Amino acid sequence: MTVRKISLIGAPLEEGSGRRGAAMGPAALRIAGVDKVLQELKFTVTDHGDVSPANTDDLTPVANAKHFFIVSGFTRALEAVTYQAAADDSIPIILGGDHALSMGSVSGMARYAASIGKPLFVLWMDAHTDFNSPETSPSGNMHGMPVAFFCGQAEFAPILPADRPMVDPRNVFQVGIRSVDEREREEIQRNGVNVFDMRAIDEQGMANIMRGIIETVAQAGGLLHVSFDVDFLDPDVAPGVGTTVPGGATYREAHLAMEMLCDSGLVSSLDLVELNPFLDDRGKSARILVEMTASLFGRRVLDRPTRGA
Repeated sequence: MTVRKISLIGAPLEEGSGRRGAAMGPAALRIAGVDKVLQELKFTVTDHGDVSPANTDDLTPVANAKHFFIVSGFTRALEAVTYQAAADDSIPIILGGDHALSMGSVSGMARYAASIGKPLFVLWMDAHTDFNSPETSPSGNMHGMPVAFFCGQAEFAPILPADRPMVDPRNVFQVGIRSVDEREREEIQRNGVNVFDMRAIDEQGMANIMRGIIETVAQAGGLLHVSFDVDFLDPDVAPGVGTTVPGGATYREAHLAMEMLCDSGLVSSLDLVELNPFLDDRGKSARILVEMTASLFGRRVLDRPTRGA
């Protein structure tokens, strides 16, 4: 990894999830020391604070898109700040906040990738595929819509310019999936999204799956955006999330994925999403997310401190 600058960007968005608490996620990650571990790994870290929603007075309400205006405001703000951080030769790390924030962060990275003539790939580490739109969503919660949005398959409002760079759905790799709506299943198959559910991880192994993803991105000369949802992990490992689904990735599987991504040198940006400190166990999930981030940016097994009993 050649870039040694990191931009921390807080996104205290919880309205996309339909449940209170995720807005405290950025503060919890800061308290858990995300900046400190990155500095220990010899990165220059700039914390840009929390973004505020951009103006959305030009938009009109959309049916079955709950909290449309606040989510749209965050989308616009995050698209701009993520793009600018990447253009300033820094690695944006978005501290969330619910997964609707990726409507903005991934769109910003897509614009940056297009500006330097490279394809953007997205590694979506999540229990859910998040490929809904207002037309297909059973709940109307917008944290279930970001992948369809940044792939151009959920243009339900002019939140961002219609001619913006999109992510090719075939460049999206979803790992850890274990909860998919029926209509979503049809849409991800129709659009060619690459899905590795927990059965695939059990049968093929995390190392084999990650190796294939990394080789694909490397051969294309692409940039890789990693979007890490707390519910990618098994709830016994990280309970601080409002959308728990049993049977998720183990602590070691997740660290292995992070270590392999670090070795690849391909990661250009990162989301840390859906952390809900209100549901956490004494900061356990926040600390684990910080540990995963440390693995992604260079901490090795032998470097990890021993925890007190």
